[in-house]
Amino acid sequence: MGYFGVHLHTDGAWRDDAAPLAPFLRVEIHDSDLAIVSFWSTGAAGLFYLGFQPRDYFDDPAASRAVDNDTETAAFVVWARDVLGVTLDAGAVRPLLADVGADEEPVDVFVEATLARLLQMLRLPLPSELADD
Repeated sequence: MGYFGVHLHTDGAWRDDAAPLAPFLRVEIHDSDLAIVSFWSTGAAGLFYLGFQPRDYFDDPAASRAVDNDTETAAFVVWARDVLGVTLDAGAVRPLLADVGADEEPVDVFVEATLARLLQMLRLPLPSELADD
């Protein structure tokens, strides 16, 4: 069985708060196979998937809403700049996102590895539950 967990980064740290009032980055990992990444600030908000899209993973189109990965990547780049002061290369972020109906397996066996690369781009530490001892 893979890892399941929800992690919220807000106010400069990973927290357990369920409903942040400040800009946030939220990551929900399902069985180490997919991650739902949502982000919000007054300047940019969005949602994308890492690993697999839920609609493909569960073979159920109703399992997740359709997302435009190019639009979500652009919004995420704005969010990172506005909230974290980090300049991201959209061309480096976009390949990490799960495409709908992707025929091949994700590059990383475990979605935590993909998440780690994304967080490294953001200059954020891993949540403590995911950090190596």
